[in-house]
Amino acid sequence: MNINKYGSIFLTPDEMFESIYKGKLKDFKNIHLDQSVVDQFNYSKDLNKDNFDYISNYVDPTISLEQFDTNLQDDWFMPDEYKDFEIVGFLLDQTQNEEQYQRVVDELVLYFQYDMIDLLCYLKYLVDTMRKNNIVWGVGRGSSVASFCLYLLGVHKINSIEYDLDIKEFLK
Repeated sequence: MNINKYGSIFLTPDEMFESIYKGKLKDFKNIHLDQSVVDQFNYSKDLNKDNFDYISNYVDPTISLEQFDTNLQDDWFMPDEYKDFEIVGFLLDQTQNEEQYQRVVDELVLYFQYDMIDLLCYLKYLVDTMRKNNIVWGVGRGSSVASFCLYLLGVHKINSIEYDLDIKEFLK
């Protein structure tokens, strides 16, 4: 088995079938296979539908990095209440003055531009889940502390306005 820098897995036919039969391989979104192996897999799966219904269909991962990221984000486990959560209104309601309000608006423009609004909803779910289960997470490190929106969500405890941190440091 080989893994590239994007986390894509390259399996030989023997490795793939061994993983399937041992119950270790259920999702093919990040697996690269030769076309002959794909044909063999699809044929075998069709013949044994009842035994392999837990295995997802093969999706060709030789797609753009952007599409790869989108596919993975579509698979995040997140309850519907968070998928449909009005994150923009929530973040704007958390502001306490005009400076914070404007900072959130400016950041949200960038989050929309980079198609990262779903990430904010997921982080809201993650933080809520960690709080509910008394899980401790870091104070904040790296470029994420440049985001005031992430501060308002509770992802970190560094007020980026107070420290004059530029959101572009996070979204580079």
